[in-house]
Amino acid sequence: MISSSARLQPWIELLRWNKPTGRLILLIPAGWALWLNPSAPPSVVLILQILLGGLAVSGAGCIANDLWDQRFDGQVERTKRRPLARGALQRGPALALLLILLGLSLAVVLSLPAASLRLCLALASTAVLPILGYPSAKRWFAFPQAVLALCWGFAVLIPWAAATASLSWSPALVCSWLATVVWTFGFDTVYAMADRRDDASLGLRSSALSLGSRVVPVVRGCYLVTAVTLAIAAWSAEIPAPFWPLWLLATVFMQISCNPLNKQDASMGTYGRHFSRQVQAGSLLWLGLVLARGWGA
Repeated sequence: MISSSARLQPWIELLRWNKPTGRLILLIPAGWALWLNPSAPPSVVLILQILLGGLAVSGAGCIANDLWDQRFDGQVERTKRRPLARGALQRGPALALLLILLGLSLAVVLSLPAASLRLCLALASTAVLPILGYPSAKRWFAFPQAVLALCWGFAVLIPWAAATASLSWSPALVCSWLATVVWTFGFDTVYAMADRRDDASLGLRSSALSLGSRVVPVVRGCYLVTAVTLAIAAWSAEIPAPFWPLWLLATVFMQISCNPLNKQDASMGTYGRHFSRQVQAGSLLWLGLVLARGWGA
């Protein structure tokens, strides 16, 4: 007899809840937006709404990715044990869960304050197509990680709109959005480095393959741009002193985290650890914003 935990395990893996770093790294830019916008700090209710919505969208994106890639995942070392690839789940139930999560995401948007509802609904509707279509990009676009980066940008736009009921295109908003997009391109390019051999043999594309020997310098450049643009956003938002030591620490840490990528014998674990390091660096930046907003409050 199969235990209930054994039955749940494939669903947990499908949603990547067994790998929480991927969920956290989506929520971090939302945290930047919530503590950088003029109405910061956010209410507890808004934090919970963004948290629930982010988890639902993240889960939907994971399912869409596995539905698109089921035929390939079994031939890629990193993904061959995913539940759809190994046959632990079927496409029909996975698609049903995808629709449930999209419905939950819509319910979260509809629960937002009336003043911001129309704008947030428009942004969420715009985000659905690239989020669900992103996994196809590796079949036709040399830099599919750029598509994911644009999807990640909505993690700034929607929380900002929810908090302020507007998109003012202030330097703080534009720069925090740009920081998120460039940061995402960088860390997802590293994630793709683990699959280079398998992707090349399957005829799939990635920025890791397209950049070739330039991949690590480009990733370093992405992290530098991330640090600079987030600093401009914080300066524009008049973020006080406690933010800046943590900003400096995160900036240096991002560059140090790239050092192992230069090794010829870098393993799959090396790329996975780099991904985790970006969660830590992004969290440092968010913590700096939280502490700064509480400074003297």
